[in-house]
Amino acid sequence: MLWTPVAFGGGAGIYFSLDREPQTWVGIAGVALAALVLLSVSRCSRSRVVTAALVLIACLAAGFSMAKLRTEGAKAPVASVDTKPQRLQGWVIDIVSPGQGGPRLLIAPYRIGNWTPQATPIRVRVTLRGGYLPAPGEPISVLAVINTPPQPASPGSYDFARDAYFQSVGGVGFALGPVQSWYPPVEAPWRLRVTMKINTLRWALTRRIVDTLGVGSGGLAAAMTTGHDAFIPKDEVNDLRAAGLAHIISISGLHMAIVGGFVFACLRFAIAAWPWLALRVPGKKLAAGLALASVLAYLILSGNPPPAERSAVTAAVAFGAILVDRQAISLHALALAAMVVLLLQPEAVTQPGFQMSFAATAALVALAEVWRAPVREIDVPWPIRIVQGFWTWLVAGAMASFVAGTATAPFSMQDFNRVSTWGLLSNLATEPISGFLMMPGLAVGAVLAPFGLGEWPLKLAGFAIDLMNRIAHVAAIAPFSQINVASGPDWSLAAAFLGLLWLCLWRGKLRWLGLPLALAVNIAPKPPVPDVWADGAGSAVAIHHGRDAILFRPDVKLFGAELWARRRGLVPQETEASRDALYDCDHWSCSPKPDAPLKIASAWNGKRPLKPERFAQLCAGAELVILRNEAPQDACPAPLVLTGADFARGGSAELFRDGPGKWRIVWAQTVRGRRPWTWGPDLR
Repeated sequence: MLWTPVAFGGGAGIYFSLDREPQTWVGIAGVALAALVLLSVSRCSRSRVVTAALVLIACLAAGFSMAKLRTEGAKAPVASVDTKPQRLQGWVIDIVSPGQGGPRLLIAPYRIGNWTPQATPIRVRVTLRGGYLPAPGEPISVLAVINTPPQPASPGSYDFARDAYFQSVGGVGFALGPVQSWYPPVEAPWRLRVTMKINTLRWALTRRIVDTLGVGSGGLAAAMTTGHDAFIPKDEVNDLRAAGLAHIISISGLHMAIVGGFVFACLRFAIAAWPWLALRVPGKKLAAGLALASVLAYLILSGNPPPAERSAVTAAVAFGAILVDRQAISLHALALAAMVVLLLQPEAVTQPGFQMSFAATAALVALAEVWRAPVREIDVPWPIRIVQGFWTWLVAGAMASFVAGTATAPFSMQDFNRVSTWGLLSNLATEPISGFLMMPGLAVGAVLAPFGLGEWPLKLAGFAIDLMNRIAHVAAIAPFSQINVASGPDWSLAAAFLGLLWLCLWRGKLRWLGLPLALAVNIAPKPPVPDVWADGAGSAVAIHHGRDAILFRPDVKLFGAELWARRRGLVPQETEASRDALYDCDHWSCSPKPDAPLKIASAWNGKRPLKPERFAQLCAGAELVILRNEAPQDACPAPLVLTGADFARGGSAELFRDGPGKWRIVWAQTVRGRRPWTWGPDLR
């Protein structure tokens, strides 16, 4: 039972690791194979070992097939590579997380320029340039540039286009003008109207919370209540990340556990305090049923993002176990929750949120199963009992934070390349604040806010958030608050995941065989660091110099450059002084100085053709020339010249210098392969 979701997820992981899309009949054959194997097990197998092996093989095949069928079911139109402005008309579904360029809208298009209905994406995400921010449900018209979802920032890094594919987001872009009102000729589909109505209520509650508490604490309070993080100051986000508290922002297992647990505990106490009711109803089951309802309500209120959906499934399994007189917190219940999530969303195996969530939960449940409750005397004075209870809570909280942090460390190192040195202490200090003040205050305030009675609970939550932000700031400015760690080989994260699961799921001393695998990300040799990185448009370049990443354009494509630098264990130098010490740069290009470590020249002259004399100057002292557009017809003595056409085919690139004038290139498109969520020509 415990290993079936592992095998199922392994099958899905094999599917998503392929660089070519298998035929549909392969998915159907996998389901048939799984059914045949299970039928054979039920009729023929008498050996327990053989039975277990066949069941796991069936789950492996089923996981592969379900991932393929899920991909086929998620197919939707995707925008083409087009930089022409288009008039976008549609309905605002929601306000999503802001990007570096400004606030962003999720829009259901009615029409995009002269695109045909068959070519119009179901959903698009558009970045606004300030000005009026429409509310969910509003029909709008805006002039925008819509392109395909973004490719990986560097070869082998996280593919955001895959997430967009499964969320039916077929295009992303930015607005070129102000948002205008639009009067649709038809009514939106009823499902879309229901979604927009819910999001309208969520946005109204978000504004009410922010108006009550202010932008500072109100922004974080709104993010933890409704999922809207548009009002969180950037400094707060940076402090929370440095302190290892960034998980507070995303509505996930912690929030669901606190809300469900708070409702469950309050109802059990209320029922037990009323003897007449306690003698006539099953108090524990009634409290579990209402707590489950509160979790589902919170899921709707939060906008049901994928992390919240997974956490709600886990909470539903736990409270459902209480309703059928089973143990709520156990590895079997967790395995059932994981299987339900993977059946609904096989793509979750590729997402760091799912990996970290279930790794931490498995570690905590395994800890709870081996944790021995302290022996207490029957008659002890209350001062001593308080001290004993506090000590027990302190030790249990420290162990829980340590175990959860250790279980999620490989994923933080591999996917986010950050280790928060003071994360254990920060989480231990904020645990009682979030559990006893912040989340209960937000829950009560959200319920009472529509009646005009939510101010005081929200004020209590705001006080708790201010305390948490102070703790996060102290941890963020402490020495060595964050350590940058380079990503290990691609196989190391899968090995670490299997090692952690072996440690948690296996019984007996053999569980320690999983420890070397669990440390794979830590001990595996790091891949060689590329000498040069270029983004998918050829408009941003960074070089490897010592422990630093020197950015040619610190104000352009900064997100992608930082992702690449951290993934390779480098520190991005975002100041022009670091660049100008080695390269001669103007507004349109950079060329190497005599003492530059790498003789690289780059030009990002937009749509203007590069002048022949400037092209000759770039080529004269360089062994690598990177151009955003096509190169002039003049010959270039540089051994390697990359143009916009090369980046249009290959996407972002990493270059390794194997000797004077010898370069080895790794393209993002080559690593991605040909899958439904990739675009561009076939490079193989």
